Amino acid sequence: MFGRKKDSEAAAAAPVDEAVTPAAVSEEERRAAEQKKNRPTPTRKEREAARKQPLAQPRRKPRTKEEKERLRTERERARIGLMNGEERYLGPRDRGPQRRFVRDWVDARFSIGEVFIPVALLILIVGMFNNVQVQIAANITVYGLVLLLVVDGFLMSRALKKRLREKFGEDSLERGLTFYAVMRALQMRRFRVPKPQVKRGAYPG
Repeated sequence: MFGRKKDSEAAAAAPVDEAVTPAAVSEEERRAAEQKKNRPTPTRKEREAARKQPLAQPRRKPRTKEEKERLRTERERARIGLMNGEERYLGPRDRGPQRRFVRDWVDARFSIGEVFIPVALLILIVGMFNNVQVQIAANITVYGLVLLLVVDGFLMSRALKKRLREKFGEDSLERGLTFYAVMRALQMRRFRVPKPQVKRGAYPG
């Protein structure tokens, strides 16, 4: 009996934990609780409306006929400007006087790469015949064409670098001009973008 009385007295005398007393509740929590109490209880209809989310975005206002025609005209103008090499319509890859010089220089010469794709397709078709001699001749032609392509690209790169140094100076040359020239030389002349602006033999000055 005396032991229980001492335990109860010790428990009563122990300090109350401040974390669980009302004094420890923050001012923000009390305000939030008061705001919730002061709000009217939402109805069932309001709760259901708050849960609903729109399944589709609101439709844009349909374009008028004049606006469609204007956009079509602008796209066509941009396409023509790109094909003609107009600076304002070119992308970063083709923009600048050095890139234009490279394009004109490559378009002024004949490159083996212009005939590589048509000849390769022709050889592929011929190689489908079940004739050993024809297949051997086709393979030799392909290897010879690839060798000519490499030699032509090497000679073109050397000559182009010399002209670029004379035109723009050694220190002001952009990077990647040789690769840009080789990739353009591999394309058929009529399919190049921007399309050639110079005739054969009309090298830029």
